[in-house]
Amino acid sequence: MKKAYLFPGQGSQFPGMAKDIYESSAKGKELLDRANEVLGFSITEIMFEGTAEDLKATRVTQPAIFLHSVVLAMCNDTFAPDMVAGHSLGEFSALAAAGAIGFEDALRLVQVRAIEMQKCCEKVPGGMAAIIGLPDETVLRICDECTGTVIPANFNCPGQVVISGEKDAIAQACAKAKEAGAKRALPLPVGGAFHSPLMEPARIELAKAIENTPVTAPVCPVYQNVTAMPTTDPSLIKENLLKQLTSPVRWTETVLNMIADGAGHFIESGPGTVLQGLVKRISGPDSGAVIEGIGFQG
Repeated sequence: MKKAYLFPGQGSQFPGMAKDIYESSAKGKELLDRANEVLGFSITEIMFEGTAEDLKATRVTQPAIFLHSVVLAMCNDTFAPDMVAGHSLGEFSALAAAGAIGFEDALRLVQVRAIEMQKCCEKVPGGMAAIIGLPDETVLRICDECTGTVIPANFNCPGQVVISGEKDAIAQACAKAKEAGAKRALPLPVGGAFHSPLMEPARIELAKAIENTPVTAPVCPVYQNVTAMPTTDPSLIKENLLKQLTSPVRWTETVLNMIADGAGHFIESGPGTVLQGLVKRISGPDSGAVIEGIGFQG
């Protein structure tokens, strides 16, 4: 039974995140203190003492979740992945944890991504919405029928697709989804239209940052969002990281491909339990898969 480690994306943050690691682990404290120096501000102060609203800003959320996820893995003596994957931002965490990108290099890359994406959110108002209870194909068709920019952004699990784009187009798509029989079609409290063409202005600076970041072969295959397929090729990893900015997260396919390749033990490393829930829905009740969060060893 192969072990697959999974790393969450935006939305999993919470006030007080990683404080237990900082207070209980010398290695964790060292990594988090180093992160403050790399970022040029005290992100640990916001993570430990900030409000939920403080943690919502993209420039804070992304490095905070990255740090919690990666430090948790690095401080765990049993971390020995046969394969890894991360949801959206989590892909950067997965690559760092698997040794493809150094801790500080990955953190700098996440910081550039977060800043550039926040700029897009401020310049081009957009949003996201969760469509529950419709087949993927129906959601694709609905997006195609809408006026303006709206696309499926996250194929999270069967019957759960997140769409992304211009706010008016999102509203149109939600109305059409309800007409088509969706159980729910709800706008999400996010800062912008992630994984959509509205993020295109962030590409220039992110491309430079990715190009200038050393990437080596990871210790195990990384299943990337854009293809849902495993790779250890540094040039392909870089290419897919940039494509991910404006492309959908193919999470359902990713988990199914991991299962097909022998994964039977899924371990989420990071804040929250969102990915554990998605894996349960994707794998089904009779899969026999072990699904849990990583255990912190203080």
